[in-house]
Amino acid sequence: MQYAKRFAIFVASLVIFASCKKTNTQGRMIPNTAAIVVHINGNSTSEKLPWAAIKDNPLFKEIYEDSSVTAAMKKLLDNPENSGIDIKKDMLFFIQKDSMGGYIGFEGTVKDETAFKNFNNSLPEKGNATESDGIQYISHSPMAVGWNSKNFVYTIDAPQFGRTDELSKRMIQDSINIDSPKPRDILATCKAVFALQESNSLGKEEKFSSLMEEKGDIHFWMNTQELSSGAGTPSALAMVNLEKWFTDSRTTATLNFDNGKISINSRGYSGDELSGVFKKYQGGKIDEEMIKRIPDKDIAAVMALNFKPEGIKELLKTFNLDGFVNVGLTSLGLKMDDFIKANKGDVVIALTDFKMKPDTAEKSMMADSIVVPPFAQKPSFNFIFATSIADKESFNKLIATGKKLGEKFINEVDVPLAFNSNNNYFVLSNTKQTADKYIAGSNNTLNFISNINGQPFGGYVNLQSIMKAFESEAAKDSAGKIMYQASVKLWDNLLWKGGEFKDGALTQSFEINLVDKTTNSLVQLNQYFNILGKLYSEKRKQSMVGLEDEAAPAAPVEPTTKSAAKKQ
Repeated sequence: MQYAKRFAIFVASLVIFASCKKTNTQGRMIPNTAAIVVHINGNSTSEKLPWAAIKDNPLFKEIYEDSSVTAAMKKLLDNPENSGIDIKKDMLFFIQKDSMGGYIGFEGTVKDETAFKNFNNSLPEKGNATESDGIQYISHSPMAVGWNSKNFVYTIDAPQFGRTDELSKRMIQDSINIDSPKPRDILATCKAVFALQESNSLGKEEKFSSLMEEKGDIHFWMNTQELSSGAGTPSALAMVNLEKWFTDSRTTATLNFDNGKISINSRGYSGDELSGVFKKYQGGKIDEEMIKRIPDKDIAAVMALNFKPEGIKELLKTFNLDGFVNVGLTSLGLKMDDFIKANKGDVVIALTDFKMKPDTAEKSMMADSIVVPPFAQKPSFNFIFATSIADKESFNKLIATGKKLGEKFINEVDVPLAFNSNNNYFVLSNTKQTADKYIAGSNNTLNFISNINGQPFGGYVNLQSIMKAFESEAAKDSAGKIMYQASVKLWDNLLWKGGEFKDGALTQSFEINLVDKTTNSLVQLNQYFNILGKLYSEKRKQSMVGLEDEAAPAAPVEPTTKSAAKKQ
């Protein structure tokens, strides 16, 4: 009786454990080895951008009015739900690699089974219709579709995914014929997706379930291990363990089209060994004071990083690269320990005062010309690379080695470089004035710092500052001017931060901020593409007119007075 009770408790524990394991419905008919998956939240995206707004796009109208578009396709373009698909429910695209190359899948919810069947029967390529286990199929290589009263699955053969290995690439480059893959039984593939066991699907994948739990308009899943399979390893890298970078590697991302911004939250998973390194040696918080030292107010871009120098040594060991690096450093009179001892682990890289200026080098070359054309523009900017110092004596050793390499390989006329340092910081710049100002220190008040701080790395890009540098160039062309004005009215800046190791993954977030903070970003993007669509349509019409003029027969040349008189 006692053993029976223990057994019952053991079984109950298993049931509880299994019920606690994260599952999801979206991945139920997607193989757990899928290389890429894109999930679209039809409900939220339809609310943010109704189909009527999409139909206003000039490119959409041009496609709709094209004579090659069939009546069935026009019906679909009028309203996608005329196809019988519920566009306000989840829709998923996935890529599956296999021994025959791979295939692409598209899944969703059937809203009207009769309409869905009629839509597929109206497609130009008539397929073979069959039914099996209550599921209807229509197949016509390279595509097949299957559906029941609830779900549908399209599968499309994609043999090109099998030609990513190094040998195939080389054979193609050398024009060596390689055997074409056997044609896929695309109907069998479609049936296999419907018959997929839940244990072999992403419905049981906890990381995918965690992704689906995140609130988002679009979810992205990438299985880097599967995506890189068959890619081969170049012989020069065969002795290092770069495969550890891909083992059990997954990347997830959630995208939201919020008011005034596009938000992306990402997680990067790795194998146990690499995850252990990331967890043990993850950095602290970026040094805000180092960013405030940047002397210029007009900052185009900044990236800040905090890391543990000894973590680099551990990463090199993990990939069997430590021997290569040590040999290289020894030839310079250095050791890896010199680098670790010298650096505190803070880095700031900045680009400031970004402008476009006439190319003076071209001007001097054209000075002797009779006709001087408009001079080309080239970018002008200041850059800063700054790092914190842990041990001054060890860092001086790095500086001395750097100076020797610079004298040997760098021409200061072509690549202007200047540096300065004190007991706390080393800075490299393209002007001595900028380097000196950074070391002297300042307390530059920068609003974006609060949005990128608090984690091991952060970044900022001032899109407005960069775009406005090209204003004069854009004004030279009417279409360019329209595109420039639309871009300046839309894009504001980009923020980026992350590097924390949390729940088994490296996390990071991106934020693309727009000028208009009150309208959702999906609507703003649609309006932006409307403008680009109009420009494309106008250019296409102009090119078509030009082709017609070239193709038109030349008008007959009227005889001159003298030649006409001779004929008389």
